[in-house]
Amino acid sequence: MPNSSDLSRRRAELTETWSRWVPAADTAWRAQDGPPGRPEVADSWRRSLPTVDPLRDGAPVTDGGAVHPRWAASPLRAPVTAIGAELRSTAEDAGYIAAVTDRTGTILWTCGGRVMRRRAERVNFAPGGRWNEPAMGTNALALTLRTGRPSTVFSAEHLVEALHGWVCYCAPVRAPDGRILGVVDLSSTWDRCHPMAMSMVRTAASAIEARLAEPPRPARVRLTPTAHRPVAVGVPVSAGTPVAAAVPDGGVPVAGDPAAGPGARAAVGHDDPGPPRAPSGATPAPADPSVPASAAGPPSAGESGPPYGPLLLRCLGETAHCVCDGAALPLPPRQLEILTLLALEPLGLTPAALRLALYGDQPVTDSTLKAEVSHLRRALGGHITPRRYGLTRAIACDAVQVLRALDAGDLAGVVRRYRGPLLPRSDAPGVAVWRGRIEVAVRSAVLGSEDPEILLRYGAVAPDDVEVHERTLARLAPDDPRRAGVRGLLSAALAD
Repeated sequence: MPNSSDLSRRRAELTETWSRWVPAADTAWRAQDGPPGRPEVADSWRRSLPTVDPLRDGAPVTDGGAVHPRWAASPLRAPVTAIGAELRSTAEDAGYIAAVTDRTGTILWTCGGRVMRRRAERVNFAPGGRWNEPAMGTNALALTLRTGRPSTVFSAEHLVEALHGWVCYCAPVRAPDGRILGVVDLSSTWDRCHPMAMSMVRTAASAIEARLAEPPRPARVRLTPTAHRPVAVGVPVSAGTPVAAAVPDGGVPVAGDPAAGPGARAAVGHDDPGPPRAPSGATPAPADPSVPASAAGPPSAGESGPPYGPLLLRCLGETAHCVCDGAALPLPPRQLEILTLLALEPLGLTPAALRLALYGDQPVTDSTLKAEVSHLRRALGGHITPRRYGLTRAIACDAVQVLRALDAGDLAGVVRRYRGPLLPRSDAPGVAVWRGRIEVAVRSAVLGSEDPEILLRYGAVAPDDVEVHERTLARLAPDDPRRAGVRGLLSAALAD
């Protein structure tokens, strides 16, 4: 992490560059002798100055600030609110504000601590604010929308002087077909600049993309506090926490959804269900510009960024395997364990938490863990963040889908996807915790069902479960020909 003196010196240098070049822009810069610094920032200044006043005090508003209809219709609403508790916790703990925009750069959702939200509102970094380049000049959201790549903008790299006290980190969110749907942003005051923020924002974008890649599911039902949603060993969850509020892709309550329960908060207008109002003095946004080419599809060859199709991970039952871009990706058992744990924790695990989840109290060196993660990172094309380990590309995982189906009350989906225990041959403590909790949650839900089809399907993957077979026989009609098969399973289970 840069120390405070380094950050102060960098900020002073950028401020001097801004003061020398931006007010003098009417002298018509020549491409070969533009301002020093990052070329993408200088190029953005040049593009922005014809339409953006560097002395403006905040972002213009879109549609008079009435962002609620946009958010209600956005494909990002469900996945963003599903990981909203994780994003909120990350932002508040780090002293940041998190935001999500649509592809026009209009902010649809924010969360963060009260102090940071008030600071952000002064520049209309709030739902309804338009932050694309023609509206607000050089900023991380605008660069990400234009390039399709993660971006950081620090202090006086921002064109608008009112933003010189900020640092912003953004990553694009893509639909399964590669179109940019919007961006995820983490922003704070310049003195909180930290390289880990980019890892966190990329991981959050990956978590959203993973949910977008999954097939539609039935309407949600009310969530209740439950214990079936674990975290890796050493990462506690508060007692009584709603299932999804603790874990990725397991069904965080949809904020603002009446079915989400009393613990959920709305996700429009700074967690307020009503449509936000434009700040006093805010001006209307200019006409919506054409969406840049990068928003219409995958980036051109040579551009960096995560692949667009998800990894496919099957970790339930005896035949665990991974598919990448349509081809089998052979992974040794330890790397399958790591990938499974990271799939279940889309906001990542610290090295200490991952080491505890894999090895428990075994005397294993840090270099051993780093080597395992490095091998997996190489196999995935580099898509694991350093320091705090997390995936930076979408992943579709059968265990995660089972947890989501449980939270949705979709028992048919649960038994269709549940093929057996999680990595049954693994002795990693973190995997064992997940395995036991998932198994208990699935079994409890099945035993509470009156549907013999649900019981039959689960009994096929739990042949030793006497109670399930007895319950199945009690639910099947007396003349159902399948009773004979269930009696056979029950007899074998009793014999054991």
